[in-house]
Amino acid sequence: MSGWTGGCQCGAVRYRIDAKPHVTVCHCRMCQKAGGGPFAVLAAVAGPAVTWTRGAPARFRSSDIAERWFCSACGTPLAFADLEDGGLELMVGSLDAPGKAEPVSATGTESYLSWVDGVPDLPARSTEASVAAAGRRQPISYQHPDHDTPEGWSARPG
Repeated sequence: MSGWTGGCQCGAVRYRIDAKPHVTVCHCRMCQKAGGGPFAVLAAVAGPAVTWTRGAPARFRSSDIAERWFCSACGTPLAFADLEDGGLELMVGSLDAPGKAEPVSATGTESYLSWVDGVPDLPARSTEASVAAAGRRQPISYQHPDHDTPEGWSARPG
């Protein structure tokens, strides 16, 4: 996983990882709140292995030992920063190729939501099919693409 890139939804903050991370799923209540979901999937590396290639994340001190880093422009959660050992755990969803970051363990299981077990069995369809079923047009994305772009890049017309 060396040399992987990622960033926020709007493209204001981008990063590169220069080490192989240890990928985990964290179910703790702090990760649920920080990511807005039932769990967070995190790619852990030593802090110096991450280079911020565009912009810098904003920081929120979430506990006496950690900060949560995010894009101040679009709100994308980007990392959990361990203030004691200098490690960073990057949100796997912010990677350009999140499918390659396969988790190897789970933590924070005291806050595991039991309904997560049933998610694979739920009726499923693609985003395109969901939009079509609602009788709506397909949206035009303003989200940053999953690759580095030139400074000043914008998906919005004009």
